[in-house]
Amino acid sequence: MTGTLVLLALGGYLAGSVPFGYLAGRLLLGVDVRRVGSGNIGATNVARAGGRTLGVAVLLLDAAKAIVPILVARRLLGGGPGTELGAVTVAVAAFAGHLFPVWLGFRGGKGVATGFGIFLVLAPWAAAAGIAAWLLAYAPTRISSVGSLAGTAVAVIGGFALHGPGRPTPWAGLAIGLLILFRHRDNVRRILSGEESRRMKV
Repeated sequence: MTGTLVLLALGGYLAGSVPFGYLAGRLLLGVDVRRVGSGNIGATNVARAGGRTLGVAVLLLDAAKAIVPILVARRLLGGGPGTELGAVTVAVAAFAGHLFPVWLGFRGGKGVATGFGIFLVLAPWAAAAGIAAWLLAYAPTRISSVGSLAGTAVAVIGGFALHGPGRPTPWAGLAIGLLILFRHRDNVRRILSGEESRRMKV
């Protein structure tokens, strides 16, 4: 099983590292989204460059590049006692791929959509709570980074509440949440200083 898990984790990383936002900008818009708006390769900056429809497509693809490897891992690991840990390992590898893609010099996105895809498979009720928190935080502020951070925090807490600290899923969720917070550190600084743009930056 160890060899299989290593291959699955490598596949998860490579899947996660596919820079859909960058590719959409290059192939469909003829621009490098890293030089547009916030400079992020995520869905929101793609939407800024090419419109909402393209942004939504990138969001779904960024979520799918974690969802698919996790589902494949579950199927190949066969539902044994190590399946959850194996799926979590692949999920974290896919998330790392998105944040640190080998194709872009290990400079990737902020991880919100890919993290959501992970929660959607491993802790779907926590993901649902995170979506609700995103909406509740974004609606009054119109600042997407506020919504993203609130949604992430609620999803992480929900993972522990639903699965307990004795399982690997909530701990993986915590690691993912902390990495998302780290990638939003500039946003947090601007939020605290009142300088964060009300344009979406996730």
